[in-house]
Amino acid sequence: MEATAPIAHNRRVLVTALGITQILAWGSSYYLPAVLAAPIAKDTGWSLASVVAGLSCGLLLAGLVSPVTGRLIQRHGGRPVLAASSLLLAAAHSLLATATDYPLYLVAWLLMGLGMSSGLYDAGFATLGRLYGQGARGAITNLTLFGGFASTVCWPLSAFLVEHGGWRIACLSYAAIHLAVCLPLHLWVIPPPPPVPAPMKDRSKEASATGRTRARFILLASILTLAAMIASMLSVHLLTLLQLRGVGLAAAVGLGALIGPSQVGARVAELLIGRNRHHPIWTMLTSVSLLAAGIWLLLASHTFIALALILYGAGNGIHTIARGALPLVLFDPRQYAALMGKLATPSLIVQAAAPSIGALLLGVGGGNLVLSALAVAATINVGLCACLISLRR
Repeated sequence: MEATAPIAHNRRVLVTALGITQILAWGSSYYLPAVLAAPIAKDTGWSLASVVAGLSCGLLLAGLVSPVTGRLIQRHGGRPVLAASSLLLAAAHSLLATATDYPLYLVAWLLMGLGMSSGLYDAGFATLGRLYGQGARGAITNLTLFGGFASTVCWPLSAFLVEHGGWRIACLSYAAIHLAVCLPLHLWVIPPPPPVPAPMKDRSKEASATGRTRARFILLASILTLAAMIASMLSVHLLTLLQLRGVGLAAAVGLGALIGPSQVGARVAELLIGRNRHHPIWTMLTSVSLLAAGIWLLLASHTFIALALILYGAGNGIHTIARGALPLVLFDPRQYAALMGKLATPSLIVQAAAPSIGALLLGVGGGNLVLSALAVAATINVGLCACLISLRR
């Protein structure tokens, strides 16, 4: 009992600290090329596609090493892993700031990928799950509220740093932030995990339970992977898709800005009405249904684009909560951290490939082909979620 008392006492402080580091980790890695890609391309002479490819390389490596990250958090808790993420991200930004040739630039993004694997949502969720078990749902929801402001905070910060010092100074500034802010928070605030109780063996039920667990894992991994593909493809190509439907650039930017508030608003609604009051499988079903409704409406109508993006944003917002909360109740919570690492692998790999796939589809069939493919994928996801509900019953 002595090991768990400080954890419960410091829960709000812990979630706030992790929320701050999530904002800075997301904003300085996943969201970094949105502001820095063009200045890097202009300064170095590399093509914009080559510059953005660095993020794809980082996401690919992050997906490949995520199972290792999960196992480390399972064994040692989140403090050493998240602290390592701060060091890795600082090293990646330092190398990025000094990269004068393209191979070194890619090496910097590979380091960034290691930092993303050990420092973004999946590592944060795994840390909370390892500490609080099935009671982590509320903490996970609160953490996603912080993460939703990553682009809101870091895009203006990145733009300010680029404008006043250039993109290399911006990278060095983020390296300093990770060392001066994120690393101390990870080391000082995250408590050691409680011991994992030994599982009780019941061999008469073991084989049946193993089969059900494998089926649930495959279904959940498929749902998360399709949702990651949809989000990654739209995040890169949304403005292009809107312009192909006759929307001007300024109006497209304004419409795209609806997604962020919709995400945060849906997460707040989940926090207020959903915490521990319904099974998170219903949060997942609501999420994939909203995603499908938003994309189908975007495909079918030129009139209700704003509503389509609000629905999509709301679905994407609560999907992050469901992704963290659902494995806690579908599987053994004592293995949650390791499981999150395994679930992250296909999602991150698909996130790395989806923008290129979207660009290929745009070249072959235009915006309607991209939206049709996304609508079909979103509809399949609703069916997969229904299968998961049926299997749970």
